[in-house]
Amino acid sequence: MKIIIVGCGKVGVTITEQLVKENHDITIIDTKSEIVTDTANRYDVMGVVGNGASLAVQREAGIENADLLIAVTAADELNLLCCLIAKKAGNCSTIARVRNPLYSKEIGFIKEELGLSMIINPEYAAATEIARILRFPSAIKIEPFAKGRVELLKYKLPANSKFAGCNLIELSRITKAEVLICAVERGEEVFIPNGSFVLQEGDIICILSAPRNAKLYFDRLSVDTHQAKGTILIGGGKIAFYLAEQLSGSGIAVKIIERDKQRCDELSELLPKATIINGDATDQEVLLEEGIRNCDSVVTLTGIDEANIFLSLFAKSCSKAKVITKIDRIAFNEIIGTFDLGSLINPKSITAEYIIRYVRAMQNSIGSKVEALYRIIENKAEALEFIVSKDSPVVGIPLERMTLKKNLLIGCINHEGKIIIPNGKSVIEGGDTVIVVTTQTGLNDIKDILR
Repeated sequence: MKIIIVGCGKVGVTITEQLVKENHDITIIDTKSEIVTDTANRYDVMGVVGNGASLAVQREAGIENADLLIAVTAADELNLLCCLIAKKAGNCSTIARVRNPLYSKEIGFIKEELGLSMIINPEYAAATEIARILRFPSAIKIEPFAKGRVELLKYKLPANSKFAGCNLIELSRITKAEVLICAVERGEEVFIPNGSFVLQEGDIICILSAPRNAKLYFDRLSVDTHQAKGTILIGGGKIAFYLAEQLSGSGIAVKIIERDKQRCDELSELLPKATIINGDATDQEVLLEEGIRNCDSVVTLTGIDEANIFLSLFAKSCSKAKVITKIDRIAFNEIIGTFDLGSLINPKSITAEYIIRYVRAMQNSIGSKVEALYRIIENKAEALEFIVSKDSPVVGIPLERMTLKKNLLIGCINHEGKIIIPNGKSVIEGGDTVIVVTTQTGLNDIKDILR
């Protein structure tokens, strides 16, 4: 597809990088010539210097022939104007990044009236992901699949875990729950495991199941599955606001520590159910006084990565709380991953992921056989969702008789709304949705899973 990206900040560059890998024809627009030149050279894309809301600039970028325009500049209103002009000039699909909470209650109206295909709010998306984790704190991360009927949970085997040394067949006998361990991270390595795979301490396991089965599975492993009763949010920015709204609605007690007095006054009015503390959370005495030792969960949401890292390490050192750390700088993810910071949340990566998923769904509607593609372990393992046609070569054959490619697993079959975690006897039918987990790339059709 021909895609125009307006705005070459961290999100714009991340989207450019990912979409180039998927062989789309990309043109970038930004007002800063050095950023355009650098990004265009690095990713071998077309670059246009100028204001993305200018009709002349959009025409120079080829808006008349574009399939999609994505506006991710720092200004909400500019993003909306870019999309409006693109819709009129090129009649293409449009995506706008809109961050101001003022517009959050009006997103549906704005989207419909301006004819936008999608509006993405990074802070709201990040808050939603954090809230999902706090409802199941034992998980590092939770991803919804198959329109919410299936979830992928990441769980780290703790030190001295009684299941270290167990193979997956033994674990299945113990739990007797319909779940599938579909991928395992061990240091830098990623495995697509079979039944004889032996788990080790520190392994991060990716579990695919219906939500109710995941709870049953962890209950039988004696892992706590209760949602957090209360949480301390350090930093009172947009994410804290959206998160407090969602958690208060779920019955989770929220305490926000914010150093800016004026912002505390605003939050007190906006969030009557939350407790707002005006204080400097980098002062350990403030955190101890506010009960960090005994709280269920801590989320570090300041605007400074280094502060979030140190605050999370302190929370881990003095409490048994579930810790979630917000990180903005994508470039340092690998280094940050070596710290024990609990669950990591990167709003820019989440934004890019949402947009890329939409692009894949859009591509599917114009010919691709992939319904959706999820990156479950960054750049190392993916889950692809296929709709199976009746004449597909995989239909009607028990899985045990299929010759599948290496490092590939059929993780889930959605048959008429019923979620099946398959075994060797399972059969795929025409019209089913199938989730395939693999470390391979280049699968465009369900038949590509066969050798």
